[in-house]
Amino acid sequence: MNKRTEEINRRRKQIQEQEQRLRTRMNKIKHKIAVISGKGGVGKSTVTVNLAVAFAMHGHADKVGVLDADIHGPSVPKMLGLTGQKLQAGPAGVFPALGSLGLKVVSMDFLLPDENAPVIWRGPLKMTAIRQFLSDIVWGELDLLLIDLPPGTGDEPLSVAQLLPEMDGVIIVTIPSEVSQIVVKKAVTFARRLGMPIIGVVENMSGFVCPNCGAKIDIFQSGGGMRIAEELKIPFLGSIPIDQKICEDADKGMPFIVGHSDSPASKAFMEIVQKIEQFLERKKQAISDSSTKKNEKK
Repeated sequence: MNKRTEEINRRRKQIQEQEQRLRTRMNKIKHKIAVISGKGGVGKSTVTVNLAVAFAMHGHADKVGVLDADIHGPSVPKMLGLTGQKLQAGPAGVFPALGSLGLKVVSMDFLLPDENAPVIWRGPLKMTAIRQFLSDIVWGELDLLLIDLPPGTGDEPLSVAQLLPEMDGVIIVTIPSEVSQIVVKKAVTFARRLGMPIIGVVENMSGFVCPNCGAKIDIFQSGGGMRIAEELKIPFLGSIPIDQKICEDADKGMPFIVGHSDSPASKAFMEIVQKIEQFLERKKQAISDSSTKKNEKK
């Protein structure tokens, strides 16, 4: 056997072992949900972070994970006040960083020498990194893993879809503008072609509520998310109004929903969490009913 054949066999064995670890790790996580958008600048990472914290506040403390799968522009650590942390390794594997309410967080940002270092990678390297995030990280037993994906329908979303065929579904984030709606529809088509269940659409930056008089001003129009949902026959999860404190808290590394639970935006996040939980419960019931029918036929 020549050296090239030996190297091929060695690499094949490594991949098989990694696939086994991935399945073992992921089997301990009850639900996996990806957050996607066809367009950048819609606040997808903001939505991901605040939904994760909202889930933790809604009875899932210490049982929620966030995978920041944006290899080139990771921002989740900044929003959670985890910038500068490094992942710690042990005999069992690599451990996530810990955020608010026991949130388990993994990001490319934790592996960079400094915050200004770029990641200049092509597709295969990104696929390898995401596979390692899923297989080599000791996520532990979680109720939910939220995967924050970069804009578009390229390497990272495709990698996650292929590595996690059992994914519960995707949440699609848009803003009210027509330009955003056009691009976000591509994300819906992407999810459908890959067989990823669509949990629903979230409309972010949906109007500004004046803190003094309570009047709502539609800075970026409104109703775009609802129109997409109706047109494409997918659920509409809710609208999140603009609140300047969302941006301020993100820059400070403080999840907005923690300090402003009574705000319209925080209430919108909590309502969206309840709808996601209802979706997961319906899916669980459908699987149970299907299993019962199969057993009855035997």
